[in-house]
Amino acid sequence: MAALLVVLLALGLAAPRAPAAPSASASASACRGAELAPTAHNAAAVDLATLCVINQLRSAHGLRPLRYNASLAAIAAGQASDMVRGHYFADQSLTGQSPLARILASSYVAHLASIRLLTAQNIGWGTGPNATPTGIVRAWMQSPPHRRIMLTAGYRDAGVGVSPSVPSGLAAGLLGGTYAIEFGTRGR
Repeated sequence: MAALLVVLLALGLAAPRAPAAPSASASASACRGAELAPTAHNAAAVDLATLCVINQLRSAHGLRPLRYNASLAAIAAGQASDMVRGHYFADQSLTGQSPLARILASSYVAHLASIRLLTAQNIGWGTGPNATPTGIVRAWMQSPPHRRIMLTAGYRDAGVGVSPSVPSGLAAGLLGGTYAIEFGTRGR
């Protein structure tokens, strides 16, 4: 039996009303690796496929694609592995840092005093077909708050991180993946 749970944190989000979207699986066909289950050897391909599936959905809604950002990807990868290593599932890190605190401490924010910042985070975990980029994005699309984040026109950048496991106690020995994606926009 496949399990899936998703949680989010949105900071400063102005949520648009979006029309019905094509399914994540329909959009995934154009994304190489969209059906990959995360392993220790394919995390980069799974990260890129996840962003591709999201960008296909954004395109279907007339939105510009999100640009890959290495700083946001490092934050996302750190959160995904922190949740697995720490045996928890939450937006805060083991040390208590919020997603916003992690972004503010990163190179994504160059000159804090003169920058406008819009950020959000989606996290999720899944097993079986729900552990693939298509599965996790499909679950986020079925959750109104996650969907709003992915389809918010104001975001320009994103970084995905996946850990090829799930926090212990959530999936009792089943193979799966834990995902985090950081969304952002910087402006003056």
